[in-house]
Amino acid sequence: MLGANSNLCLNSYLAATATETHQARDKCRVRTRATIRIEMEIGGLDSNGREFKSADEMWREEVGDSQKKLDWYRNGVGYWQGVDASVDGVLGGYAHVNEPDIKASEAFLNTLLTELVPNGGRNQHLVALDCGSGIGRVTKNLLIRYFNEVDLLEPVSHFLEAARENLAPENLSVSEEHKAFNFYCTPLQEFTPDAQRYDVIWVQWCIGHLADDDFVSFFKRAKAGLKPGGFFVLKENLAKSGFVLDNEDKSITRSDVYFKELFTQCGLNIYKLKDQKGFPDELFAVRMYALTTETLKKVGGSRPKRKANRPAIIK
Repeated sequence: MLGANSNLCLNSYLAATATETHQARDKCRVRTRATIRIEMEIGGLDSNGREFKSADEMWREEVGDSQKKLDWYRNGVGYWQGVDASVDGVLGGYAHVNEPDIKASEAFLNTLLTELVPNGGRNQHLVALDCGSGIGRVTKNLLIRYFNEVDLLEPVSHFLEAARENLAPENLSVSEEHKAFNFYCTPLQEFTPDAQRYDVIWVQWCIGHLADDDFVSFFKRAKAGLKPGGFFVLKENLAKSGFVLDNEDKSITRSDVYFKELFTQCGLNIYKLKDQKGFPDELFAVRMYALTTETLKKVGGSRPKRKANRPAIIK
């Protein structure tokens, strides 16, 4: 797993080609094997334009044995180790999307707290986990204002050290009752949270670095880390159909159909979803999912309009 709240976009050719060649395949079936491998009958592309008939074909090639999987995660972390520990660095040169990103996330979080947390969380000691926290961008600009304690999980060491500095009390404009608490330099696929610690587990721009089996096993472990009534927020890039594999940073951009099949395997329910607005047209669409462990009545769920991806390479 790589974190950094980054990995915003890919080449426009990929999105256009994926749309033309895979519309008929935007359908999937999920089977659980002993290894929790998800066999998806859904095609996709890699960043070199190579086509895959199914996600299962792609994953067999990328992580089909223990050495390949080790290389997948090692190469991914290696990519981010060469990225500057700054907002512009972790956002791939798109620092200007920070403001609309935080604004949309805050509106979504406010709605969820109002609807799912007694008394909107007021007069309660709330705790959050920021997965793929990078330099602490989301924690500093959003989470620490709503949660008394925020734990940060990030495998790239120089990002996490930057987060420690950015979230030092003297660099924050919040009361002493709100603080960054634990800093875990651990990959997402190896992390197990303390039982019933978190009201919210926030997962943004990092889950694409997990292979399907590790995606499922992470969320199954992380469910035990939620307090009763707690929930996940997953905010991630969205392929129009199928998937797009980035060969450079070892990540996959999944479609909404793909995500929903994985959520089913995780035993998670979509309570609410909302599309990110205000991003440049060349970026992938971004969607926010509120995920619960129980089936709850959806309140005011939106049905976002689909729009074409016209991504651009992040250098």
